[in-house]
Amino acid sequence: MDSLTRAVTELSTLMGERFSLDEKVLIGHGKDASHHNPQPPQAVAFPNGNDETAALIKICQKYRVPVIPFGKGTSVEGGILAVHGGITIDLSVHMNNIIEINTADRDARVQAGVTRKQLNRYLSQENTGLYFPVDPGADASLGGMVATRASGTEAVRYGTMRENVLGLTAVMPDGRIVNTGGRARKSAAGYDLSHLLVGSEGTLAVITEVCVKLAHIPPSISAAVCAFPDIKSAIITVIKLISEGIDIARSELLDEIQIDAVNRYSGFDYSIKPTLFLEFHGSDAEVKDQIESTRKIAMCLGGADFQWATERKKREKLWQARHDGYYACLALRPGSVGYVTDVCVPISQLADCIVRAKSDLSTSSLVAPIFGHIGDGNFHVVYLIDPQKPQELVEARKLGDRLVEHALALGGTCTGEHGIGLGKLDALESECGEGISVMRAIKRALDPHNIMNPGKVLRL
Repeated sequence: MDSLTRAVTELSTLMGERFSLDEKVLIGHGKDASHHNPQPPQAVAFPNGNDETAALIKICQKYRVPVIPFGKGTSVEGGILAVHGGITIDLSVHMNNIIEINTADRDARVQAGVTRKQLNRYLSQENTGLYFPVDPGADASLGGMVATRASGTEAVRYGTMRENVLGLTAVMPDGRIVNTGGRARKSAAGYDLSHLLVGSEGTLAVITEVCVKLAHIPPSISAAVCAFPDIKSAIITVIKLISEGIDIARSELLDEIQIDAVNRYSGFDYSIKPTLFLEFHGSDAEVKDQIESTRKIAMCLGGADFQWATERKKREKLWQARHDGYYACLALRPGSVGYVTDVCVPISQLADCIVRAKSDLSTSSLVAPIFGHIGDGNFHVVYLIDPQKPQELVEARKLGDRLVEHALALGGTCTGEHGIGLGKLDALESECGEGISVMRAIKRALDPHNIMNPGKVLRL
């Protein structure tokens, strides 16, 4: 009997019906939202708490069987694919409880399988006046968002998962249950283990609980859409808004290809031009001042066709159109898959980076919409490729590599929020240099047998 068979036998005894070898279940856990080919695990476990998660990881450690954490499967860099086989741990079914809400301190502790929409629905139902502001678009699990250091449309004001995680509970590769951080807003106590695990993509531990910051729902909210004659004018507008102290809550840029896709997919009639989606939070007076200042600056730079939305349903429709952007892209080329990549640069370099990306695309046969969280210098390119044409994947990879080179040359990073996964192993090495050896030393110290999501983030 080989080690995998022994592990499966013990895990089946431990977990009973919450341990599955069903082919449909395996296939469903072997594919994320990326272009990477599906790679199912050999079994899927659905633990019901910290202790059971620890017990099953101890069994996997005993037999050197890989462990792949799974939330909602929305990653775009192949982060949940079982490239070396093993056991997927799905935290979304039995570990999706909201543990506590501390209204006075504006924090919440949840199990890792809780999704951001689930948390916000609960906060609304309980009339807390609070919400969780990190909004990557997809209804991702909080554990997955921590693991990939997710961001989103409101990062320009509220920050990413890195800034919004207070503490974690995690199960280490040897089965130890570790509590990191706490509810205090700051600490100088020892190594910052919480933020070592934020962005680790399941390669150092399985995150089982998360303590996050919450934000007050502002008394007044207004959203705007504004078209520009070119990308550079739109970006300069946002730079000026930020430099003049106008507190933008959301700032999203869609190029002319992306806005055309949104029009077709979501039924809008925006001008087919580079377009800003903006949102402002505050008191009525503050929001009115922000709107007027924004209008003046935008108009000086060619902004036109302003459309404002203050009613909740209209705002939600506007932002849902932005969140549907990926599916709108795919609809431009039916049957295609999206080779999705992102980079992040200092905002002063954003126009240069996007212009370079569009210049590269002008010589390509691929259709590739561009959109991004312009307020923090992060943007995405979706190369639409035919899965039956391998040469298109090769071309997309070359373009993606050039984009990373541009971003690094401008003082940026190879990914602002998608993570490394399978797709950016080379890019991380280019960016970090000797820092890679430090990361490998940490990985080997914590996970000497490389059972935690092997093949992702680092080559060992």
